[in-house]
Amino acid sequence: MRAWEVSGMPGRAGRLRPVDRSVPVPGDDELLVRVTTCGVCRTDLHLADLELPPHRPGVVPGHEVVGVVVGAGRSTTRLDVGTRVGIAWLRSTCGRCEACRAGAENLCIHAAFTGWDADGGFAEYAVVPEGFAYELPAAFSDEEAAPLLCSGIIGYRALRRAHLPPGGRLGIYGFGASAHLTAQIAIRQGAQVHVLTREAAARDLALELGAASAGPADGRPPCPLDSAILFAPVGELVPVALEALSQGGTLAIAGIHLSDVPALDYARHLFRERTLTSVTANTRADGEELLRLAAALDVRPSVTTYPFTAVDQALDDLARGRFAGAAVVRMPEA
Repeated sequence: MRAWEVSGMPGRAGRLRPVDRSVPVPGDDELLVRVTTCGVCRTDLHLADLELPPHRPGVVPGHEVVGVVVGAGRSTTRLDVGTRVGIAWLRSTCGRCEACRAGAENLCIHAAFTGWDADGGFAEYAVVPEGFAYELPAAFSDEEAAPLLCSGIIGYRALRRAHLPPGGRLGIYGFGASAHLTAQIAIRQGAQVHVLTREAAARDLALELGAASAGPADGRPPCPLDSAILFAPVGELVPVALEALSQGGTLAIAGIHLSDVPALDYARHLFRERTLTSVTANTRADGEELLRLAAALDVRPSVTTYPFTAVDQALDDLARGRFAGAAVVRMPEA
């Protein structure tokens, strides 16, 4: 099969290189999936740019995978050959550690991740433990479903971690794949959303989706915020977002990677019970909830589609802000 692996040449086109690999063989508890689409996530970019050190050489990124089950290990019981499934970032957990026993499998100290610990979806085939595969709602096409599997799930968890009150004012810093999905959920649930991002095209998209305002990333929203989510991997925006919060507000940082955070001034940024929190991966329950909610609320990704031969170009375009919304790689028809 054809695949794209991390090249070890960060920061420019050529981050990934095309390779030929053997089609993977599923283990007893795994599914073999023929990939039809794979979303392009900023975490893939962090990995290819070595900001997240790869957990093994030549790993194949891609963790917003949509495909069809074409083979299964002998102990699988839930998903049949021919089922359309999604493969997301969280690939496996131990089920035994303190976090797993407490229902916080996203914090499992033995967790493994798709496209980081094991090969992901920038390939014609992928394997996944059956217990970590999602059956996808029929409401979404393959291209629409792919961004939901990480951008959607992480954004949903970040929204919950931000503790937005009903009808509250939410600030969103950075407006890429995850943010534009999260904004739709918040708006459809009655929130007033204010977007702050550097790209003019992203600000235009935010207004099209129903944001109350859209301004530059380092600007100030037109009103105090009840909650905020930082999607941009820019530590310098942490004090900016905290200062925009009303008393008792929460800032959730959604990314897996963040540049250094400047020194905070306690009175300006944290006093009066402002809260700063992070988001780490997701639970499978988060994923199931997000997929149901996205279908119920008719959340629709804005998608730019690339052919499989242009995976590296898609990552470079993401790095340079050449598209708004989400990007998806489409495999050739089988």
